[in-house]
Amino acid sequence: MKTLIFFLVILGLVGFAPSPKLTVLKLGTGLSVGVPAGFQPLPDDGIAAKYPSPRKPLAVFSNPTGRVDFSVSVRPTTFESMDYVVLQKIYKSSIQRLYTNVKFLKEDIRPVNGRDYVHFEFVSTVSDTRRSGQLAPIKRYQCVQYAIQKDQLFIFTFVAPAEEQTQWQPTALAVMAAIELK
Repeated sequence: MKTLIFFLVILGLVGFAPSPKLTVLKLGTGLSVGVPAGFQPLPDDGIAAKYPSPRKPLAVFSNPTGRVDFSVSVRPTTFESMDYVVLQKIYKSSIQRLYTNVKFLKEDIRPVNGRDYVHFEFVSTVSDTRRSGQLAPIKRYQCVQYAIQKDQLFIFTFVAPAEEQTQWQPTALAVMAAIELK
C-alpha cells in the first residue's frame, strides 16, 4: 500500500512538472522551431568544428556548456511523404550502422502540428574498437525527427549526454513537438 501511495505521489508530481520554456524561432519560409531557454545559435565556425560535413546543418543551438545541441538539417531527397514507412526502416538501419550499440526507446511515425514525422528516440554508444582501444565509450541520448517537404528532407536532432537523459528528455520531446513545417 505504501508503495502504491509513493508511486501515485511521484506520478502526480511528474504530471504537474512545468513544461520546458521554448523560444519560437523562424528558420525560413514555413519553418519555425522551439529552442530551449538558454540555448544559443552556434556561429558558422562553431558548426564547422562540431559538425564537420560537406553539408552543414541549417542551424545548431547549444546549451551554455556546449554539451547539449539541437540541430536542423535539410537534404535533397527523392522520397515522397507517402514513403514514411520505408523511410523509417531505412533511417533505423542507418542509425544502427552509425553506432557501436543503439538502444531504441521509441520509434514511430507521429503527427506534429498537422504533419507526420518519422520519430526516433534512442541512446547511442560509440566504442573504441581498435586493438589498443583506450578510450571510454561515448553514450548519448538522442531524439531525431525526419519530415519531407517537396524534394527536401528535414532532420531535427536533439543530442545530450546519456547520463543527463532524465534531465533533457522532457525538453527534447517539447522541442520536437514545437516544430512547425508548412
